[in-house]
Amino acid sequence: MTDRWTRAEERYRQNAERRYRRDDLDWSEADDYEDDTTVIPRYEDELYEGEPYAGEEFDGNAPLDPEPPRRSAPQRTERGRADRGRRTERPGRAGAKAGGGRGQRPKRSRMASRKAAERKRRRRNLFVIAGVFAVLFVGAVGFAGWKFLGKLSGPEDFSGPQGPLAIIQIKPGDTATQIADTMADKGVVASSGAFYEAAVRNTNMNSIQPGYYAIPSHSKGAEAVTALFSKDARVGNVVISEGRQLHDSSDVNTGARKDGIYRKIAEASCVGTGSAAKCVTYEQLDQAGSTSDPMALGVPTWALERVKTVPDRSRQLEGLIAGGTLDFDPTAGAQDILKQLVAASARSYEASGLMQSGAANGLSAYDTLIAASLVEREALPQDMSKVARVIVNRLAVQQPLQFDSTVNYALDKTEVATTDSDRAHKTPWNTYAMPGLPATPISAPSLEAMRAMENPAPGPWLYFVTIDKQGTTLFTENYNEHLRNIEKARQSGILDSGR
Repeated sequence: MTDRWTRAEERYRQNAERRYRRDDLDWSEADDYEDDTTVIPRYEDELYEGEPYAGEEFDGNAPLDPEPPRRSAPQRTERGRADRGRRTERPGRAGAKAGGGRGQRPKRSRMASRKAAERKRRRRNLFVIAGVFAVLFVGAVGFAGWKFLGKLSGPEDFSGPQGPLAIIQIKPGDTATQIADTMADKGVVASSGAFYEAAVRNTNMNSIQPGYYAIPSHSKGAEAVTALFSKDARVGNVVISEGRQLHDSSDVNTGARKDGIYRKIAEASCVGTGSAAKCVTYEQLDQAGSTSDPMALGVPTWALERVKTVPDRSRQLEGLIAGGTLDFDPTAGAQDILKQLVAASARSYEASGLMQSGAANGLSAYDTLIAASLVEREALPQDMSKVARVIVNRLAVQQPLQFDSTVNYALDKTEVATTDSDRAHKTPWNTYAMPGLPATPISAPSLEAMRAMENPAPGPWLYFVTIDKQGTTLFTENYNEHLRNIEKARQSGILDSGR
């Protein structure tokens, strides 16, 4: 009995010594061994049961890894030796075999999963940004190369024969760059650069006037600049002398034709030369001015109602096209051309102060225009404001104006002095045969005549007469004195009729 206990104590002592010997353990597998020589402690995130790896689908039926079994002292039995042999295998591998070959990876914390996903997103964003920068870089390099090659070869330019004429408009204030763009848009040059390079070398560009120009299409840049300053380039530019009427008239003494405004517009509308010229005719303009609705002709609102009641429709635009230099698009039809000119003239009249003139002369805007046309035909510039005062004073006392210019307006042949029969013939314009103003203006007034009528000179005059061919004009409020002044005019021969 004693020997049995002795042997048992010996076996217990041997087992205890074997338990704490390091060579009895497989240190590569001893995950739970704590080495007290470790300087920096190892920290692990809190584990959550059932959490899958980042990027791995979670299997809710898979069992959790069991807690690693604590090691016990080996037994000196066959079963103990088998247990020691099995301890050399990793628990995961054993589990894999037990689970049909599918092992479980070590658990990963939720924070680690988020960090892994964040790293993946950063890598993806970096790839996208790098791609965008690559595309921009390639585009910038390509554009710079294209610009560089363009500078070496120069702007695109035509090289073949010129084409038909193209009409381009130069607006007030246009720069050389804007003119070049217009030339390119109209097909005159192949590129704006071709025109611009030639234009900046031509000092005449500083004096170019606004208006319409006919330039051959498909021209080289230098050719287009040269053509722009040729004498036939400008088209649609009409110069209307002050006092000119819409229709042609002839002088009673010489029989010479005096071209009317319609004739001047027709000549200015021609594009091209010789038999190839394209023009709007005098007859087309007369037809449009006589039959078109006043609104379609651009008649301003301040004249519209009076123009609608004009007794002779062929004269409805009289005075509404101002004297001076006007521009229009020569490629337009007759009605549109007239509309452009009437609208431009209305703006010019209004800018002179027409709409405020009633305070000084007591007349409406259209009546001021009519009176200004009389001033234009009756007076020289230095006497215009006095003649305007005579008109205002006579209208105030309802005295007939008795202007020869109003008699001549309805005649086929004009003359300085009219005959008794002419003055006796009653027309809507003859101020000898009726009081007040004519039915319409009788000519295109100048801006000087407009300003004179808008602000007449102060004075009591009721009469005036020009006494010599130099234009000397005498004014008076006394009728007997006026008769003496008329005799002076007869003696000078200025009042002699041609008939």
